[in-house]
Amino acid sequence: MSLPQPEPPLGPAPTAVTFQQVYAEHAPFVWRSLRRLGVREADLEDVCQEVFVVVHRRLADFDGSSALRTWLFGICLRGASDYRRRAHIRRETTVSTMPEDALPPEQVEVVARRQARAQLDRILETLDEDKRAVFVLFELEQWPMNEVAQAVGCPLQTAYARLYAARQKVQEAVARTQQKGGQE
Repeated sequence: MSLPQPEPPLGPAPTAVTFQQVYAEHAPFVWRSLRRLGVREADLEDVCQEVFVVVHRRLADFDGSSALRTWLFGICLRGASDYRRRAHIRRETTVSTMPEDALPPEQVEVVARRQARAQLDRILETLDEDKRAVFVLFELEQWPMNEVAQAVGCPLQTAYARLYAARQKVQEAVARTQQKGGQE
């Protein structure tokens, strides 16, 4: 006596995610992550493109063992790390004259946000890569800690310890900035 064979599923087989879908849904996340991981604004577009080149090449290899954004963050983390190691990034370029970009008075809020973002970026630069990654994902991207731990490849308690240490450093840096009158 033979066992009954299962019936084939109705409808089309589930389709894998396409590169266009990944790009459309996750480009803003990749952009924010790279900026927060230390990529300068001037180089952000290039590094973001490098990340998506890797995604395009490796998307077929994505096995779904982790969340897609976790996989993307791992690529961002490596891309930002490679970016910071490049020699030309360490040099600052000077110009002979200051650009005359006058902002109209209604742009006060935009300027304040840019200054706050620049201050946050300076503070994030003081954190080591492990603490920075956990802080960015948990505090700024608001991921659940179990996904953060999976994304950075550490045990859950280690991720909490890194978050605690990062929060302390960020709070100390903010306090120093406030004591100096907003300039660090």
